[in-house]
Order: sequence, then structure tokens, then C-alpha cells
Amino acid sequence: MVKTPMILAQVSISPLGSEVSVGKYVRKIIKILEKEPVICHTNAMATVIEAETSEQIFSAVKKAHDTLINEPSVKRVITELKIDHRTDKNATYDSKVKTATSD
Repeated sequence: MVKTPMILAQVSISPLGSEVSVGKYVRKIIKILEKEPVICHTNAMATVIEAETSEQIFSAVKKAHDTLINEPSVKRVITELKIDHRTDKNATYDSKVKTATSD
């Protein structure tokens, strides 16, 4: 059985014009992403998304971005997206971490 190659993306969505602490917005974004057909790995600075298609990534990021820009206390949103799309092998989040941290 051949696995569908995963596409990895790193997204950081920053609300501006709100409070200094953005934890409540991060939690809101995580809840939105968890409803999408993607796998998320959130860390202190960004969220890494795994998906089978770029459409899944773009749709999930758009929903998260749109949710924040429609928050009454948010005046501006900066969304940064980096995509790693390989066709030569099935690279997942876990496989990339393992490669980077093993001897």
C-alpha cells in the first residue's frame, strides 16, 4: 500500500490591536484547525500542519485567519505560511523531527 505524500506547512497567525497576551486567540485558532482534515503540531512560536493536499492547508489557514480578523478587538492580522511539499518521498512531521534529532 502506497501512502499519500503529506504536505507540511508552518503557520503563524498574529492578531494586532488586541491585548499583549494572545493565548486566547491561539486557543481559538487551534480549535478551528482541529475541526479541519489536517494534523496539527502546535509549539511556542507557530503551528505545523500536515495535510494530503494544499487545498486542505489553504482552507484551514483561511478559516483561522478569517476568524481572527473578525474578532472585535483585533484590528490587524499578520499570517505567515511556509509550505514544504515533497513529491519524492512521504515526509511527515514525525519523520522530519526524527531525522533532525537522531545521530
